Amino acid sequence: MDYNEIGRKLYELRVAADLSQKELAEQLGITNKAVSKWENGNALPSLNQLINLSKIFNVSMDEMIKVNDDQNKLIKKIVITGGPCSGKSTAISWLQNKFTKKGYMVLFIPEAATELILGGVSKWTIDTNLNFESYIVKLQLEKERIFEEAAKQIALFNKVLIICDRGVIDCKAYSTPLEFRQILKGLNVNEVALRDSYDAVFHLVTAAKGAEEFYTIENNKARQESLEEAIISDEKTLNSWMGHPHLRVIDNSTDFENKMKRLMSEISDFLGESESYEIERKFLIEYPNLQLLEKMPNCQKVEIIQTYLKSKDGAEIRIRQRGLKDGYIYTKTIKKNINGLKRIETERRISKDQYLSLMLDADTTKRQIRKTRYCLMHKNQYFEIDVYPQWKDKAILELEVKNENQKIEFPKVINVIKEVTGDKEFLNSSIASQII
Repeated sequence: MDYNEIGRKLYELRVAADLSQKELAEQLGITNKAVSKWENGNALPSLNQLINLSKIFNVSMDEMIKVNDDQNKLIKKIVITGGPCSGKSTAISWLQNKFTKKGYMVLFIPEAATELILGGVSKWTIDTNLNFESYIVKLQLEKERIFEEAAKQIALFNKVLIICDRGVIDCKAYSTPLEFRQILKGLNVNEVALRDSYDAVFHLVTAAKGAEEFYTIENNKARQESLEEAIISDEKTLNSWMGHPHLRVIDNSTDFENKMKRLMSEISDFLGESESYEIERKFLIEYPNLQLLEKMPNCQKVEIIQTYLKSKDGAEIRIRQRGLKDGYIYTKTIKKNINGLKRIETERRISKDQYLSLMLDADTTKRQIRKTRYCLMHKNQYFEIDVYPQWKDKAILELEVKNENQKIEFPKVINVIKEVTGDKEFLNSSIASQII
């Protein structure tokens, strides 16, 4: 039984019953803190409490703890990518060990390109690079389909972590823009939807960039890049993933063991398996040069439509459509503030049908937000620039940091007016109230 999914179900039943956490706690003879722990997935009601809850909500026990078919198992698909000799193989071994101990069934999808090359199919044996990269994409997609199907059938684990040694979008770094467009067209898939089909992406920086003495091609028969070529490949790979909603970079600022520990920490944070909070800094900036941003290889544009839902207990609930043209993903996010910088945030992917259904519960006191987001990587920090159609002289820049004192190096294309972290005037919910 997955604590997070049961917590979400209890939250939905309580809201539907028009009860606050305090009111529900009083009926059960417990503290509202206990109810909060249930809904945050940190604890589970006892059998007697579940029986009492079913009576309060006037539902059967099965109905109360049953979740939708696409939610009865926590399945996360992540990508471990990076430049040549970045530590991916070691990282995957660490991940297997760490998250198995945390109760996950860990499934591993090997790198498709390496499989083809070691099997005799490479860009040197195939007539064109277009065909070779197309084979990689087809193989990768088919493997992911099989692993995702298998993950749903695993009965002994409620938590499954699918780890991809590189993802489909990596092929963009090894193709020309025209070739990659032809590959996607041939498969009738959209790049944004394909990119964002992965729940998170973790980029390990090549040893050729910051740990040159450890760079080698001897431990991978499929690796051919020189030191300089490895750096170029690393940057192209990172740029290919720009725009993903959860992209993290693990550089060589520490020794290799601590590089692996930083990766484990980032993935634990993403999965909600750590005690850390998301720390977000927000800045008001001058209206950026959009043409310049769109020409930068390390910047990606996405369109966002954000709708706030009715909420109690001070939680902020929103649903979001994110993507470009006909390629969109949909998410539901619940945020609870701890203080001005720290907050607990839970986000889950939802279907288009679920998104449209939730729209019926929109908070009519807030207007729908439409904005263009530019995702920009600079000095291994991931900046998100939000441009609102009603603002012509300013924009908002956000980034996540590990601690309140972390140094921020802003890109030269950004002119900061002032920091607005914690300023209620510049919260998205407040901006939604201001839109006319």
